[in-house]
Amino acid sequence: MSPRSRFCGPARQRGAIGLMAAATLSLAVVMMLLVVDSGRLYMEQRKLQRVADNAALEAVSRGGTCAGGLTAAAYATQNAARNGFTPDADNTLAATCGTVQTAASGLRTFTVDATQTGAVKVVVTHTLTTSFAGGVQALFSGTPVSLNTQLTASAVAAKPQPPLAQLSIRSNLATISTAQSNILNPLFSGLLGGNVNLTALGWNGLLNTDINLLSYLNQLAIDLNVAAGNYSQLLNTQATVTQLIQAAAKVVQLNGATAEVITALGTLQVAAGSAAPVKLGDILQLQSGTTAAGLDANLQLLQLIQGVVQLANSKSAVAATLPVNVLGLANVTVRVKVIEPPQLSAVGDPSLAKADPQGPNRIYVRTAQVRTMLSVNLPVLSGVTGLTNAVLGLVGTLTPTLNALLSLNLVATLNSVGCLLGAGCQQLDPQLLPSPSPPRIDISLDAGGANSYVTDYSCPTGNTGTKSLTARTESSLADLKLGQIDPTNAFSSAAEPTVTPLPLVDLGIVTCHKILGIGSCDPTTHVKYGAGGIAIMADTSVAQNTQDLLFSSSTPFATPPNLKLPPSVLSATPTSNIVASLSNTLAGINLIVYKPVGSNPLGTALTGVASLIVDVSNILQPLITGLVSPLLDPLLNNLLASLGINLMSVDVGANMTCGQSGKAYLVI
Repeated sequence: MSPRSRFCGPARQRGAIGLMAAATLSLAVVMMLLVVDSGRLYMEQRKLQRVADNAALEAVSRGGTCAGGLTAAAYATQNAARNGFTPDADNTLAATCGTVQTAASGLRTFTVDATQTGAVKVVVTHTLTTSFAGGVQALFSGTPVSLNTQLTASAVAAKPQPPLAQLSIRSNLATISTAQSNILNPLFSGLLGGNVNLTALGWNGLLNTDINLLSYLNQLAIDLNVAAGNYSQLLNTQATVTQLIQAAAKVVQLNGATAEVITALGTLQVAAGSAAPVKLGDILQLQSGTTAAGLDANLQLLQLIQGVVQLANSKSAVAATLPVNVLGLANVTVRVKVIEPPQLSAVGDPSLAKADPQGPNRIYVRTAQVRTMLSVNLPVLSGVTGLTNAVLGLVGTLTPTLNALLSLNLVATLNSVGCLLGAGCQQLDPQLLPSPSPPRIDISLDAGGANSYVTDYSCPTGNTGTKSLTARTESSLADLKLGQIDPTNAFSSAAEPTVTPLPLVDLGIVTCHKILGIGSCDPTTHVKYGAGGIAIMADTSVAQNTQDLLFSSSTPFATPPNLKLPPSVLSATPTSNIVASLSNTLAGINLIVYKPVGSNPLGTALTGVASLIVDVSNILQPLITGLVSPLLDPLLNNLLASLGINLMSVDVGANMTCGQSGKAYLVI
């Protein structure tokens, strides 16, 4: 019999089914163990996840924080305990605060930031007996078998997206001409301390380019080695002006900026090499707790550069001195200093701002406060046609009057007798333009300081309601001073410059020693204004004007668009013409009449001379006005306009994105 035939018969196949049944039963038992064990782990993991979800939702719903009292962790622990999860040796719970960012792909990521309250992440762990499958895996892999397995579950809950509003206060320049670029170049050179020489095409390129604020801050965070997403820390980190401009150049270059814009930014980077370090948060305000979505807004590039340059100048003691021909003002020295930097843009929750418009959660912007000082050399004044003759005529007219009054005064008569006997006596010693060398007239103008802040808002509910944002706006304040100003203290940020009268005519008195009219007078005994005199000074202020700007969908062309779109812009115009008011001040300068002072014996006898001085001052006044009044136009229309300051109106831009309604929700 062949070997094959030995296993082919029925007798030889007895027990095969039993073996198969045993194998099948064994497999079924193994599968059942896997199903039961996996189900046990799944149910434990599901329970753990439910604990994490509920704990995160409660921590956010109750306004938990991770700073100070650490209330987020307390709220999460309380919720977990109510759901049967108590932290112990086998169970742990950790809660962290932060922000949630959504990438362009739609993927959400959580960034830890203890200062933020917009999102809370809860991580819970639970230790239980090792599963059958885990034991088998460890057996076959040769690793030691652990008797315990740790399950982990995490959840991130966030508040509903709040409404976000952005205010900006911006330059109303539509285009920059060659004449304006010729002013901006030496002005920025002086403010930065380096050489700036851009063409009008380069300036206009900056003016017509927008930069995304979120992209800019992300790039700056990389350059300054600040953790991604920690915008509060970034805004409070010191940076050089070169770094701030360089980050802007990288962002706009990626967005396809023109060669003129890149070249202009490169020139500004080089010029800013010696500028003082600054904090970007001084010109960009981000309300505490604002999410990254609130930064996804656009800002005009020139406005950002102007703000950075003005901020740097406000931190230094340097005042920019412009060439004498830059404003077309010959023999006039022009110096400019930023006293207070601008607050270009502010983003935040309008509901918080409405509750306390001037509180810590305000949405507030302002223009820069710029102090400009003009110094006019008095040789120019003395060269004005008719002025010298007028002053000489004044002295010639007053001298006989004073001498006549001298003879009527008893003390003066005794003085005259003293002169005859050789003793000391007092005589009139008139002086023209008795000023320090070189004599000059100083004009100081503080311009700017306009501000705007959110006071109210509304968002539609369903298909009804109006989308609106109200911004209370205070128009520009201007302080004008004319006379003598100490240049060493003229540009202090702590105090306003002090102005003193500029003497034009000093009717002083000197002591003389004469016998029968022959002798000399001692010029060192000259008493200023002993017999009176004339000086010039102006110190005036144009008050602020407050009005509410309403950005509303019920008003044509005034709807506040969503963030990242071009803003809706309204102008706040003063009820009074500030420029005309300042011009009228210079056009109507008051000359100060000085009466005799001190213990001068002529004091009581010369009271009638004051009216004569007033009459003669009418001759001087139009001559002085003709010199100083034309200085205001180029100062206001050219210099300040190039800095984005307009005393005639304030341009305020507004954006608002209405948020989500409802309670806290899970985002990850």
